[in-house]
Amino acid sequence: MFRASNYYPWFQSVCQLAMIVGTAAAVALISNHFRLTPLLLVGNGSAEARLTNASGRNMAISLSDAKTLHMSGSAVFLDARFSDDFSKGHIQGATSLPWAEAEQRVMEVVANMPYDAAIITYCDGDTCDLSRELALFLESLGFSNVRVLVNGWTMWQGAGLPIQTGNQEEKKG
Repeated sequence: MFRASNYYPWFQSVCQLAMIVGTAAAVALISNHFRLTPLLLVGNGSAEARLTNASGRNMAISLSDAKTLHMSGSAVFLDARFSDDFSKGHIQGATSLPWAEAEQRVMEVVANMPYDAAIITYCDGDTCDLSRELALFLESLGFSNVRVLVNGWTMWQGAGLPIQTGNQEEKKG
């Protein structure tokens, strides 16, 4: 009986390599499926595409536009990071509304805001989705002018713009 592996030793190596690559690809796809934030396999994963809301409006705001709104006092800045990160440093005048606590705390934070108020959410890192999730949540509550400052904390600090440390409650008193 003819066996290709007897005549072509490399054939067996190629088959084994194909099995290893196939197994590795399957493990990678399964692992990606069960990640908390799966990697995008198909489509546009840019910040602009990630920050487009259901109506097709891009929610991203540039640092210069955010700075202008901050300096004029015409926007509310919401920090979507964890409270500990907020205490270590945040955009001056920002309010802490961690995404993990948004459902419980949103009413106390937005209680007196008009639905057309300029709201800028931010977190830290190009791939941080906390600010995006918070912005979409606020839009679902009816706020129409919500924007996201991508990599907000790092960019704000890097530009030498006003920051503060500590908890909000300490700054009010």
